[in-house]
Amino acid sequence: MKTPVKLISIPPDKYSCFRRQVIFSCYKWDPQVGDVNTIGDQVAIISAKTGKQLCQWAEQLAAETLELEMELTKRPELYPVLGLSRPIQKALSAGRYHPDQNVRLMRFDFHPTKEGWMVSEVNSDVPGGFGEASRLNQLAASLFPCYISDGDVGTALTNSFSSLIPEHGRVAFVHATSYSDDRQVMHFLSETFQKAGFKCLMIAPDHLRWDSTGPISIAVEQEGPVQGVVRFFPAEWLCFLPRSSAWQGFFLQSVSACNHPAAILTQSKRLPLIWDQLQIPVPTWRRLLPETVDPRKMAWRNDPGWILKPAFGRVGGDISIPEAISPKERIRIYRDATFFPNRWVAQRRFNSLPLPGSTGNHHL
Repeated sequence: MKTPVKLISIPPDKYSCFRRQVIFSCYKWDPQVGDVNTIGDQVAIISAKTGKQLCQWAEQLAAETLELEMELTKRPELYPVLGLSRPIQKALSAGRYHPDQNVRLMRFDFHPTKEGWMVSEVNSDVPGGFGEASRLNQLAASLFPCYISDGDVGTALTNSFSSLIPEHGRVAFVHATSYSDDRQVMHFLSETFQKAGFKCLMIAPDHLRWDSTGPISIAVEQEGPVQGVVRFFPAEWLCFLPRSSAWQGFFLQSVSACNHPAAILTQSKRLPLIWDQLQIPVPTWRRLLPETVDPRKMAWRNDPGWILKPAFGRVGGDISIPEAISPKERIRIYRDATFFPNRWVAQRRFNSLPLPGSTGNHHL
């Protein structure tokens, strides 16, 4: 495959200013891991043709995912196959989901490989990367006037809510408030919503109480009814909230949300295992996703061409890529997948295409 992405180095005399702007203007508050700088000094450029193709595939994947999701809301007998906990299964079975009353957001992870573009997964429930997909690319484009930045996720999300809830409505940005990497995502979005006239509440999941009228905030100085919810808290964690929160109310469709917790149905990495049972054509998924099977059907221990992934993994955690984990982590993952295979999938490993840059080859 011809290299579809070009890497361009940021001029050294502009990098320090760029890095500061990334931190303070693009809400990248975690710019280092230990002593290692995590803000790159190169910009990835794709052609208009490649961008158009990726957009087309993303739209096709989204349409297929929504079809699967709607069918699954009627098929509770398949919930155990997805690896859902019993409390979540029960809440989904009793819940109501009307897509036209919600904002639906998902992110597809595309990778250039030696066999062509592939998708490793969909972040269907609580995708991140809003600042990166809005301000960071605009900042990078300002350094290279011959290229453009296309799209602004923050603005698109705000506009979608504007058509669903009253003007100056109260929107709860629900997240784990003690984590800066979660806080930075919601701070960026709340600022965008505030500029559009919404009243924004920055609250933790247990600050919401659900009753027949909808969610009510009990956060100090932010008390009262809520008309919209932007959730950056995984749906599978809702069942760990205090019983007093009545979290099951979130599944009963009493507020416009992004995302409704029904998104957990397609967040599971085990979704491909039931494609055939749903009898919904998913040609784009079948074309772009590496072969994915139940761990019990593959001798993954002795075949380096397969990796293990948790059904509800986050930010790349617990994926059994030998080069990326320690021997101790590998033993733990293998043991868990052996004793609890319904929490895992085995996926055929693809060959990531190295992208040449000024400091050697890199991978997206």
